[in-house]
Amino acid sequence: MSILEDLKMQYKLGGIALKMIYWNIGCFLVSLAFFYQFKTGVFEFPNWIALSSEPMVFGLKPWTFLTYAFFHDGFFHLLFNMMVLNFASYLFLTFFSSKQYLGLYLLSAIFAGLIFALGFNLLHYSGAIVGASAAIMAILVAATTYSPLMGVRLFLFGNVKLWHITAVILILDLMQFRLENSGGHISHLAGAFFGFIYVKLLQNGTDLSKIVSIVLDFFFNIFRKPGTPFKKVHKNYKKPVEKPISRIVVKDKKQQQIDEILDKISQSGYESLTQEEKEFLFQAGK
Repeated sequence: MSILEDLKMQYKLGGIALKMIYWNIGCFLVSLAFFYQFKTGVFEFPNWIALSSEPMVFGLKPWTFLTYAFFHDGFFHLLFNMMVLNFASYLFLTFFSSKQYLGLYLLSAIFAGLIFALGFNLLHYSGAIVGASAAIMAILVAATTYSPLMGVRLFLFGNVKLWHITAVILILDLMQFRLENSGGHISHLAGAFFGFIYVKLLQNGTDLSKIVSIVLDFFFNIFRKPGTPFKKVHKNYKKPVEKPISRIVVKDKKQQQIDEILDKISQSGYESLTQEEKEFLFQAGK
C-alpha cells in the first residue's frame, strides 16, 4: 500500500478531529503553493480567504467568516494550533458527538469573526486574520466548562486539572492583547466565550450545533445521487429465499472482520494493523 493510499485510509477511518486536522494541513499546503512570497518570506492571503475587518470587503465575501479558520500564517502557527486542536478534540469528544464538534468549530469561527470585525471597527483599526485558534479555543473551553476538574497528565508538570491549562492559555491571550496581533487575540477570546456559552445552553437543552447539522443535511440531500430502493426490493422478491440468506451470511462474515479490525484500531491505533489488514480495509472501502 502506498503512502498516499495509507493517508487516504487513515482519513477515511479517522474521526472528525483527524479530518479537521487534515483539512487544516491541506489548506496550509495550498496557501504555501499559491500565497507564500518566497522573496519576502511571508504569506499574502487574498481578501477572499482571509477575514478582513473592512465592512465593504467582508460584506461582499461573507464566506470568509469560515475560510479564515482553515488557513495559517506560517508553519509554526499551524503546528501549535494542530497540537492544541488534537488535545482539545480528544477531551471534547470524550463527552460530545462528532456532529456537535463540527457544529461548534464552524459556529465559533463565525462568531469570533463577527466579534473581530466589530471590535476592530469600534477601535478604528483595520486588518485581516487567518487561523483556527478561535475555533480551537471554543472546543477547549467547551470541554473545560463541562468537566473543569478532569485530570490531565502533562510532561514535566505531572497531573493538573483541565481548568488550570485553559486558564493559563486565556491569561496569556489577555496579556498579549495590546502587544501584537490584537485581532487574533480578540477572536481567540471570542471563541473561548462561545465555547462556554455553547455548553451552558446545551445543559439547558439548547444544542446550537443542530443549526449546522440541518444546513449540511439540506445541501447533502440536494447533491446526493438518487437511490434505487424499488429495484432492490423487486429483485429480492423474484429470487429464491436461499440465495439472499447465503449472501447475508457472507456479508456478515466480512462485516465481522471489518468490525474486529476497527476495534483493533480504536484500542491500539491504525499503525498496529498488519499489512494484510490494511489491504483488506482498503479493498473493503472501495
